[in-house]
Amino acid sequence: MLHLLVADGNDRAGRETHLSVCDKTSAETYAGILRALAPDAHCHLVAPADANAVLPRALPECDALVLTGSTLHVEEGGPAVTRQCELMRAALEAGLPVFGSCWGVQVAATIAGGRAGRNPKGPEFGLARAISRTQAGAGHPLLDGRPPAWDAPAIHDDAVIEPPPGARILAGNDRLDVQAIEIRLGEGVFWGTQYHPELDLDEVAAMLRLSAQGVVETGLCPDAPSLQAYADSLRDLHHDPEGRPDLAWRLGVTAEVLVPERRRREIGNFLDRLVRPRAARR
Repeated sequence: MLHLLVADGNDRAGRETHLSVCDKTSAETYAGILRALAPDAHCHLVAPADANAVLPRALPECDALVLTGSTLHVEEGGPAVTRQCELMRAALEAGLPVFGSCWGVQVAATIAGGRAGRNPKGPEFGLARAISRTQAGAGHPLLDGRPPAWDAPAIHDDAVIEPPPGARILAGNDRLDVQAIEIRLGEGVFWGTQYHPELDLDEVAAMLRLSAQGVVETGLCPDAPSLQAYADSLRDLHHDPEGRPDLAWRLGVTAEVLVPERRRREIGNFLDRLVRPRAARR
């Protein structure tokens, strides 16, 4: 059995907000996907932003750490951020494989000597478009199975602005240079994506509604009703992906996003290429 520590990147308020619109926390979303990809996995959930958080299983007894997205900002600091940075550092120094999306990438880059902050090219809302491998990403196992270019769910204002020394930038697009990254620290290896391979389209829709003001302010939608209509279309496509080719065509959503196995490739590759081999050696 694999023992996977799933850390929710949100503070208490962020978890409650996410729960109110998605009916589950970010950690619960990840745990469900991890169990689907690895039926032998036992997921231990923790909220490291909380002052009273206690690890449900000691790091040396875990096979991997996964850190979810978050509404927090690394550059703002504070105890909720510091505690998560400390957990990330401890896990990597203990030799654990670590996976993170969005917030997880920003935390990993920060503790390894990089810098995360507001993306000067602006946020990505809904989907990150036309992601492609860098030269360093060609042949990298994190991206196995991805076509030459792909789209992926994405909701972020912040990003890795300065990669840490020695990091391998694996993929990017015209909005952001660091869409996928490998970071090594101590005996541990971090693989992560700025985009969200864990999110279904109904969750993307719910998070867009939470971000409605920001989407309108950036000019991506002319007004809140337009944003709500777009989110409704994503939700409807999620519930009937085969029966609504009209929505997929109109929204420009391809199979790399629609098909769960393809959307979640990076998480599956992480389990197959890093976690299982390490667990087998233990």
